[in-house]
Amino acid sequence: MTDLWQLSATELAAGYRQGSWTPVEALDSIMSRLEAVNPMLNAVIAIDDTARQAARDSTARFAAGAPLGPLDGIPVSIKDNLLMAGVPATWGCAALADFRPRHDELPVAALRSQGAVLFGKTNVPEFTLEGYTDNTVHGVTGNPWNLALTPGGSSGGAAAALVAGIGPLALGTDGGGSIRRPSAHTCLVGLKPSIGAIARADGFPSLLLDFEVVGPIGRTVADVATMFEALSGPDAADRRSLALPRAARQARRVLYVPSFSGAPVDPHIRDSFARAAQVLSELGYEVSSGELPVDLDALNDAWSQVGQIGLARLFAANPAWRDRAAPKYRAMADAGASLSAERLWHLLEVIDRLRSSVDAMFSEWDAILTPATAAQPWAADQPYPQFIDGREVGPRGHAVFTGWVNAAGNPAISLPADAAPDGLPIGVQLVGPWGEDRMLLEMAARYEGARPWRARHAGLWDRLG
Repeated sequence: MTDLWQLSATELAAGYRQGSWTPVEALDSIMSRLEAVNPMLNAVIAIDDTARQAARDSTARFAAGAPLGPLDGIPVSIKDNLLMAGVPATWGCAALADFRPRHDELPVAALRSQGAVLFGKTNVPEFTLEGYTDNTVHGVTGNPWNLALTPGGSSGGAAAALVAGIGPLALGTDGGGSIRRPSAHTCLVGLKPSIGAIARADGFPSLLLDFEVVGPIGRTVADVATMFEALSGPDAADRRSLALPRAARQARRVLYVPSFSGAPVDPHIRDSFARAAQVLSELGYEVSSGELPVDLDALNDAWSQVGQIGLARLFAANPAWRDRAAPKYRAMADAGASLSAERLWHLLEVIDRLRSSVDAMFSEWDAILTPATAAQPWAADQPYPQFIDGREVGPRGHAVFTGWVNAAGNPAISLPADAAPDGLPIGVQLVGPWGEDRMLLEMAARYEGARPWRARHAGLWDRLG
């Protein structure tokens, strides 16, 4: 019999309804899996002591024929930069090592109110500002496919736990690719929703303006879609959620963009990406190759300054956090503090122009297809790869395909493509018009049907034990 930790959220829920197993049994199975594999991964860094009672309550609801919805009884992990009542929220920062919030922030509360069993927190880089997962509080997280390599970041702990079998779903955040790139590095599905698609409130301060959104990570498109539907919708606590368009566009025209302005891309990623484009073409989409018809130079020039200014503001409001932050983050905040108000205003104008350009692009195209990452996973304790395809790159060289989507506010989803010859996962990214999250999920489901990846997870589990 298949262990319950191996099942998708959709399969677990079906078994609950049929009486084949209970939420308590599912949680027990996943906690046993956590005990078996988390010591080698360092992916889950805190456990919620109330999870077992939540699973008992869910079991009782199913016995009474009154589940709260499709996520009732489903074990879900929560990223460590999201507030969860009674459980540490360290944000990877030493100054917050003992911080236990008294409340859930809005999307976490929404999951709990729908019966999801929130069992633990997952590791992040300090202040979730980098594309790997390591910090001075909890240490480095390894990629289950090769423990010496990173699962990416900043949702690296979430991705590593999920693909290793520690829960079927994870709640992450994405401010510059932090859901999509870890998903690509671990053979998962990761959705960065449109700004406003999932309301946010009552959490840590924003460091990246409105770029960072909450989103689901899962092993299947169906599971990710289920969590998205459970969390999406307007909420007066976040006025951005009140303005999101509710269109139902049908995808037909896809622009296939292999690289951005000649920036280097790993050869295995290029090859796998080309095969993914062929799959979409075989599914009936009109796939055309070309350059991204949006000028990203101004955004790329300003990108690092957004986080610098955000961190400067955070430290000004919380001086004790600065005192215990790693030196590189203090330096980052000092750089932000030295920037002028005129520079911040310029950044806001750059973002407005970008959003207008991206909206215009989607009057011609229904979706944009790019690689999810430019590099394969690198050493787990290093912030970024120094070389891609033999060319030296900077801190964002591996992340060229993702950050612009956050600045634009559009939805994007990372999907597993064919693995590299060494077996390491590769991901592709689909980007859609603002508000067309469901269109992307439909495309993703068709792609998964044509190119399923579930057998790869089973192979990984056999190796991990």
